[in-house]
Amino acid sequence: MSFIEDIKARARKSLKTIVLPETEDRRTYEAAAKTLAEGNANIILIGSEEQVKKGSEGLDISKAKIVDPANCEKLQEYIDLLVELRKSKGMTPEKAKELLTTDFIAFGVTMVKAGDADGLVSGACHSTADTLRPCLQILKTAPNTKLVSAFFVIVVPDCEYGANGTFIFSDSGLVQNPTSEELAAIAGSSAKSFELLVEKEAVVAMLSHSTKGSASHADVDKVVEATRIAKELYPDVKLDGEYQLDAAIVPSVGASKAPGSEIAGKANVLVFPDLDAGNIGYKLAQRLAKAEAYGPITQGIAKPVNDLSRGCSSDDIVGVIAITAVQASAQ
Repeated sequence: MSFIEDIKARARKSLKTIVLPETEDRRTYEAAAKTLAEGNANIILIGSEEQVKKGSEGLDISKAKIVDPANCEKLQEYIDLLVELRKSKGMTPEKAKELLTTDFIAFGVTMVKAGDADGLVSGACHSTADTLRPCLQILKTAPNTKLVSAFFVIVVPDCEYGANGTFIFSDSGLVQNPTSEELAAIAGSSAKSFELLVEKEAVVAMLSHSTKGSASHADVDKVVEATRIAKELYPDVKLDGEYQLDAAIVPSVGASKAPGSEIAGKANVLVFPDLDAGNIGYKLAQRLAKAEAYGPITQGIAKPVNDLSRGCSSDDIVGVIAITAVQASAQ
C-alpha cells in the first residue's frame, strides 16, 4: 500500500471533520467530492449555497455540510469567542463580525477553535501567510511547543533511499532563516511527525553544504550548533549532522564521508538550513523526480491546519485532507 493510501485508510478508521474554506476554487470541490466518495473525512465547505452550487456543478458533494458565515446560526457565538481571544489586540464585536463574514479562512479556523470541526486545509489560492496567520492568532501553538514549522511529505517513486522513497523535508514552507535553536526544534517536531505519519522510526539528518567539517563557514557553524542542541533536547531521536544531501541518504556516500555513523546514508527526515534550501529541494524532487509532495504540513499548532502549494492538484488536496484527519485523530 502506498503512503497516501495508508494515510487514507487510517483516516477512515476515525472519521474527522475538515473545513475547506476556498470555495472560490474548483479544485476545492473536486477534492471534496473525492474525499467524500472515498470516505476519508467529513467535509465542511464555507460559502453561500448559491456559490457552492455554482462552483461544484457536475460534482457530487451532497454529503458535505455548507456553512454560510453571513447566515450561520453560530455566528454570534464565534464573534464572542474571537473577541475574547483577541480583545488584548483591540478586537471588538464589530471587527470580529466583519472579519468572520468576509474572511472564510478566519471563519473556518474559528469553527475549529470552537470544536465544530477537527481541522482545516487551505492554500490552493491563498498565500501561506493568509492561511497560517489566523491559525496562530486564534488556535495558537500546541502545549510544550517552541516553534510552529512546516514540512512536506515527499514520496519518490522507485526509490531505494529513505523509508522506501518516503521522506519529510523540513522546514520547507514557513520559517525563513531559522536560528540554531529553531533548527533543533524543527528537527524534534519533524521526527515526531514522521513517526506519526509514516509509522517508521525517524532518522534525522541536519543538512548543509558541508559534511563533518569538510567546509568552513558561518552557515555550517549554525547547523553544527543546531545538531548539538537537538541531540541534547531529543536524546532518543536518531539524529546527526552536519551532512551534505548525498551523505545523508546514500549509504555508500555516507560510509565514505562519515564512517562509523549510524545516521549517514540512512536518513528519512531531512532538516534544511533555511527556507530557500527547503523550498527549492522539495520542488526539485517533485518536478524532476516526479515525487508526490504533500504539504506544507504544519506542526506545532494547537489543532491541525494545513497549507497547500498554490500549484497543487485536487488529488494533492485530497491527500492533505487525509493527513490532517490523521493528525486530528492523534490529538
